[in-house]
Amino acid sequence: METKIEKLEGNVVKVDIELPAKEAIEYYNNAARRLAQYVNIPGFRKGKAPRNIVEQHIGEERIKHEALESALPKIFSDVIRENEFDVVAQPYVESYDFKVGENLKIVAKIELRPEVTLGEYKGVTVKVDEYKTPEDAFQKSLDNLLEQSATTVVVTDRKSEANDIVVFDFEGFANGEKIEHGDAKNYTLDLANSSFIPGFAEQLVGKPLGEDFEINVTFPEDYHEKKLAGAPAVFKCKINEIKTKVLPELNDEFAQKVGPFKTVDDLKADIQQYLDTQKADIDRTNSEKAIFEKIVSDAKVEIQQSMIDREADQLVAEYKQKLEMQGFTWEQAVEAQGYNEIMNSLKEDAAVRVKNSLVIDKIAKEENITVSQEDFSAKLTELSRMYQIDAQTMVKQLSQTPGVFNALSQQALNEKVTQFLVENNTAKLK
Repeated sequence: METKIEKLEGNVVKVDIELPAKEAIEYYNNAARRLAQYVNIPGFRKGKAPRNIVEQHIGEERIKHEALESALPKIFSDVIRENEFDVVAQPYVESYDFKVGENLKIVAKIELRPEVTLGEYKGVTVKVDEYKTPEDAFQKSLDNLLEQSATTVVVTDRKSEANDIVVFDFEGFANGEKIEHGDAKNYTLDLANSSFIPGFAEQLVGKPLGEDFEINVTFPEDYHEKKLAGAPAVFKCKINEIKTKVLPELNDEFAQKVGPFKTVDDLKADIQQYLDTQKADIDRTNSEKAIFEKIVSDAKVEIQQSMIDREADQLVAEYKQKLEMQGFTWEQAVEAQGYNEIMNSLKEDAAVRVKNSLVIDKIAKEENITVSQEDFSAKLTELSRMYQIDAQTMVKQLSQTPGVFNALSQQALNEKVTQFLVENNTAKLK
């Protein structure tokens, strides 16, 4: 086999391939024999008809196509190996000249991995903003524990207050029409923790039991239903029940109920330890991120658009899956956010992910960082614990998804390279 290599723009090489007629005809004859097994030819058993008879029934072009399908994997494999190409996508045929009895000529293009030029990636110092635990974090944590153990008492002798829970009926109208799914009977709402339209819960404060009243609100401009976005609305309401929260007393008995504590002081010490650990975790995560981003930003690489487009396609698939899990569709997301806005955002993310991956692979190559069987097994164990599935079942489930093992292996490599960068660079908190 003879090849001629020509480098093109965008990390693509053009390969002119010429396969000797002897090898080409062998692929052609084998293809004819395979196809003959699936064709009924009068006077011949399946697979026993001579080549010229098979050609009359199914045509040379179909046989040539079958022959190429068989030949190309080995041809491309040989070309890639002999030229030590680092490919990032499946090679594709631009044209071919296949005449039976003559040399097979193929013009193909192969997309190569971009060359990465690393900056300094060891001995680098970066400054990171130190995380400051909010001054009220301790008290909020304590209050949240008390809230979680709160009981409710029905009140009948006063109007609703801002910290109450109300059970009420409502019916909404906008643009002169009743709002679809905008009504309910005996709906329970915590007025202090409402996710309703802004201003809705606030207008339920100061209202008596059993009386009809109206609330006027405006839907947010970015509301997911286009016809309601920015629209004024009226809700007819009636409160059927008012409940007030009763917090438990903060004492040793309460501490013993909420955890393995003997006293309130033990509980408070545990909260403080949690906040300290949280701060340390955030500082560590921010430091790792800052080091990685510095190394990536200092690296130089020209990434072809095709790599970004393929990564964007993967992100679109992930985004659609995420939407489905949340009960939405791609069409709803496009209607709410706009197709161009979504795609531009995903393509930006794709460009970042591609560069990150290229830099990680380059550092791994330079430092001989590899993923061992133990690393891969640890990743599977981590997943099995996360989803509470035994490792063997996890492997069976993952094997049904193409490429998932490669993705896991890449994830393990990412973590090892990140750890290498953390150990060989310095982050100073400021």
